[in-house]
Amino acid sequence: MKKLWGGRFTKSAEEWVDEFGASISFDQELVIEDITGSIAHVTMLAKTGILTEEEAQQIKNGLETLKAKALNDEIEYSVALEDIHLNLESQLTELIGPVGGKLHTGRSRNDQVATDIHLYLREQVNMIIDLVSELQHALLEKAENHIETIMPGYTHLQRAQPISFAHHLMAYFWMLERDKQRFTESLKRINISPLGAGALAGTTFPIDRDYSAQLLGFEGIYENSLDAVSDRDFMLEFHSDSSILMMHLSRLSEEIILWSSQEFRFIELDDSFSTGSSIMPQKKNPDMAELIRGKTGRVYGNLMGLLTVLKGLPLAYNKDMQEDKEGLFDSVKTISGSLKIFAGMISTMKVNTGAMEQATKQDFSNATELADYLSNKGMPFREAHEVVGKLVLQCVQKNCYLSDLSMEDFKQSSDLFQEDIYEVLAPKTAVARRNSAGGTGFEQIKIAIDKAKKCLA
Repeated sequence: MKKLWGGRFTKSAEEWVDEFGASISFDQELVIEDITGSIAHVTMLAKTGILTEEEAQQIKNGLETLKAKALNDEIEYSVALEDIHLNLESQLTELIGPVGGKLHTGRSRNDQVATDIHLYLREQVNMIIDLVSELQHALLEKAENHIETIMPGYTHLQRAQPISFAHHLMAYFWMLERDKQRFTESLKRINISPLGAGALAGTTFPIDRDYSAQLLGFEGIYENSLDAVSDRDFMLEFHSDSSILMMHLSRLSEEIILWSSQEFRFIELDDSFSTGSSIMPQKKNPDMAELIRGKTGRVYGNLMGLLTVLKGLPLAYNKDMQEDKEGLFDSVKTISGSLKIFAGMISTMKVNTGAMEQATKQDFSNATELADYLSNKGMPFREAHEVVGKLVLQCVQKNCYLSDLSMEDFKQSSDLFQEDIYEVLAPKTAVARRNSAGGTGFEQIKIAIDKAKKCLA
């Protein structure tokens, strides 16, 4: 097949070389964006008088026909035509004749592909923001139903202090809110038009870049043509934001995996988000959570991959930059799938409130309450810390817990202890009393849930 750029060449590459250099196997993902950009470009060419209205209308009609075929998955792509741009231009010319070749006036594949990616990523980031909100809704609903469900809070994966299960879930709500803010802020840098920058130096044609940008809904244009075709910072930012989001999902996945184990029994996942074993009939595995935890690595890899591709590139466009797309498409697919799975997994999981509460009665997570108790009665906190530490050691030696100690045991440690100490040691009391701003106290959680609802509204 004759190359659209082949005038300077005296021989063709072998088929396997064409296949190695072609990107059509993956950049066909950009077919709608490519047609959308072309329609805006030819509209601008007519407005500026570079093409006649009749020529522009012929081209637009042809592009609309190709768009309909693309939406119906009726376009056949050729490796010999390398990429989505040349494939569409070839089919357009075949459809409407030589006038189709005028579409490429005043632009290059370099600014064309950059425009496609900007359009694609703008849509995908908005979709991801919506999916993050759906997961936040699921977390918020579950939290609202479990404000007074008590569980052990952990540091170093050791039981630390009793907290509300709602408080734990809401921590992830606010992580996701920051993720959403990052994606939203990135739209400022995504929503800029490189169209009309040409190969690297602009064009001699009297184009109107601001007009084509306006037609495509961009907020402005790249001010430098070199920067316009070589910039992939907005993609790196997307990969970075995606990596942070997946890290948050992976942390919650790890907790879900732990909580659903026989050792914890804090939750049970719905059957639709679990799998069984081919050999052990009793198994119910949290495979979806494990998969999301595992897929985090591929999203990190896509960030590192693009950083590595770009790190030594001189201005402006280089063929290396063809490697920017597969990782992008992969991350979008991975993130959107993970968020959908997670929203369903959280919404349908059963919470074993009894197991959570029982766990808070069989540990020393209420030890801080004793130290605070003594401190409130005038004992310096460091001294109170030592007194309680010795009481914990005493319990370990007796194989019991703090609430099992007698009043005499407490009095021997300090005369400041009174009968109300047993109420103070109750996990629910311990949680309710932590009413500082952002704390696990029930009133604070209600305030946090109200704020969260306003965020989502």
